[in-house]
This record gives sequence, C-alpha cells and structure tokens, in this order.
Amino acid sequence: MTRISRLPSVNRRTVLGTAIAAGLTWSVPAWARSAAFERWVQAFRARAIARGISEETYDRVMGRLEPDTAVYEQFRKQPEFTEQTWQYINRRCSDWRVITGKQRAKEHASLLARVEKDYGVDRYVLLGLWGMESSYGDVIDNPKYMRPIIPSLAALAYGEPRRRKYWESELLNALLIVDRKWAQPSEMIGSWAGAMGHTQWMPEVWLHVGVDYDRDGRINPFGKPDDALAGTARYLVERGKWRRGEAWGYEVKIPAGHARLANNRTWRSYAKWHELGVTRADGAAFPRPHDQAKLWLPVAGGPAFLVGPNFRAVYSYNPSSNYTLALVHLGDLIRGNGGFRQHFPGGERIPTIDEVKEIQRRLNEQGFKTDGIDGRTGSDTVRAIVAFQKKNGIDPDGYAGLKLLAQLRQMR
Repeated sequence: MTRISRLPSVNRRTVLGTAIAAGLTWSVPAWARSAAFERWVQAFRARAIARGISEETYDRVMGRLEPDTAVYEQFRKQPEFTEQTWQYINRRCSDWRVITGKQRAKEHASLLARVEKDYGVDRYVLLGLWGMESSYGDVIDNPKYMRPIIPSLAALAYGEPRRRKYWESELLNALLIVDRKWAQPSEMIGSWAGAMGHTQWMPEVWLHVGVDYDRDGRINPFGKPDDALAGTARYLVERGKWRRGEAWGYEVKIPAGHARLANNRTWRSYAKWHELGVTRADGAAFPRPHDQAKLWLPVAGGPAFLVGPNFRAVYSYNPSSNYTLALVHLGDLIRGNGGFRQHFPGGERIPTIDEVKEIQRRLNEQGFKTDGIDGRTGSDTVRAIVAFQKKNGIDPDGYAGLKLLAQLRQMR
C-alpha cells in the first residue's frame, strides 16, 4: 500500500497536512472558556491595529464573533482508510471531472487563452487545478464543504497552539481583506482552514498574489473565475517559477534493467535521457529536447515519468507528488490525451459516471447513504463505502471502483 502524505514545507496548504498528521488532538475543551476567548479577542485587537486594520473594522468583525469550534473535530470525523497511488489519481481524475473540464475549456476558452498568453501557464494545467480544488467552482459555497472562514480562523488562532502564529497571521490577512472592502465577512466562505474560492486561496494568497483580472475594481476568488485563474497563474509563475513553453513532463518507458536511473534527483536534458534509452510512452519525440527533467518512478512496476521544472511549479501549490501528478494528468485528459500507457500494479481503469451511479444506488439500497446518486465520489460516498467495507470485513479503502462494484453486484 502506498500512503498519500504531504511534505512538511511551509506554504499556503501545508497546514492542512500538518494538522491531519498530528491527528488534530486539540487542547480546547467545550466553551466553558468563552470569557477567556473574549480576553483573547481584546488582546489581539492591538495586533490587528498594528497591522493597519482599522479599529472600526476590528470591532465590527470581532466584537461579537463566535468562534467556530467545530473545526477542532473536522478531521476526527473523517473515515480512516489507506489509499493507493492509483486510487488517489483515479478518484481525482474521475469521469465527471474530465467531462466537466472539457466543457469548462470550451465555455472559458477566451479567458483561458488570455491567461495563457499573459502568464505562460498551460491552460490545461489551470483546468486541472481548478477541477482538483473546487470541482470547477461547484463547491465553493456548498455548506457541506465550506463555512465562514473568519470564525474558523479565530478559533484556530485562539485554540491551536502548535500553529498559532500561522493562524493568527491568516486571521489578520482575512481582516485586512475586509478592511480594504474587497469582501464582507459573510462573503468569505471556505474550507475549515480558510482556503477560499475557485482555486482555494488562503487569505495571504488573496492579498499578495491576487489579480483584478476582470477589472471590476476588486480582487475576488469567487464569482466569475477570471481573478481566481489569473491569480493562480501568477502564483505558479512567481512562487512556483513556472517556465513558459515547457511541458510539465511525460510518461516514459525505461529500458529493461535500468530502473535505477529513476532516482528523481538527476537532471538531464530530454535529449540525454533519450540517449540513455528513455523514450516517451506514446512513441512521440520530445518537442523541446534541450529542456531539463528528472526521471521518477512513483511505484515499482508502475508508470515512469520525466518531470521538469513545471512539475515542481505545480507542486509548490500543494506539496504532494501524488496531488501534482493527479493534477497534471487531469489536465492532460481534459486536453484529449489518453490514460497512462503503463498501469499501476493492482490498478483499475477509472469508472464511468454510470458505474459510479450504480455503486451509489446499490450502497443506498443496502442502507449506506451517499447523499445522492450523481456519479461523483464526494465525502458522503466515501463514508458510505468505508462503512460498507467495514461491515463486510473488507479492508477499507473508500474507493468507488470496479472491484467494489462487483462486490455490490454479488450482494443483491
């Protein structure tokens, strides 16, 4: 089994992985401590004013704020399961995401072309990121997944001692956004950790990397995707060092007996890799032979990849190699490329929308509620699958795949 994990470097998303890895053993009990929170709010006021936030804004936003203490249990309630690399990728490159991504590519063709021209970031990488982060904006205001972020950040800044400086900083960033009149507190809806909008910006990213791309007078990660996509492209360029015109990489074939070359450290030109017998899996030539890349084999016996600096640029957005591979693969599928030529060991093809719907229908018939039959594997479907698997003595992986469908069909 390959466990999916995040690396402990500090960026806009690392705190999510840190909190999960720590098990979210929060130190704050139920709110017998409201008086203590009130004292904290009063003490924090000086920090906000020193940051440039007006007294009026602070008192209006924080004066009667109730901290969202539900964040302390947010991930304790998630089902526990082990996810293999191929399952992680299949889940995020679902049939629904590919079909919807192709629709969004057509609907926003002129916007994507303009962003691509201005920033040099491949439109299909942006579509993959948009699909991964918010299902193309579909969940950005869904109360099942999103909540007002200022009460969440206030609870974390007050009650989470291990990352207090981080949470305090992001709370101040959120208050500064309100103070600048970019958004009202009620409009700032996001994840439990404060990530918002189409491409899930933390407040710091909104403040420092955002772009008023639609020229309506404010930077806004919600609503039209213009600002979100342009700001995210800017992020990849400025913080990820995206290189215009270069590919993220390619699936490749390694000569027999040469898997040792895949150390994911040694940079060589594509031309040099070709001299060593490493070729594209689809048989095509490398279009820019002098660009540099590393050879990476995520799982022994699975597909191998030459990955360039732009793979690292995407990685900067969320420091997980599996996240990055799933994202760029989703972009390639939206582009019209096929799946990986080499399968992961034990892997399955991605189920169709109709197959996922059948899984959901059969789970509901057996009393495992998925909250709808829509062909999309959301958190409710994952919980239902894990519950079904545990009840039937199956090692829980939460994956809505073909093996699960066969098991459900046998249990009519």
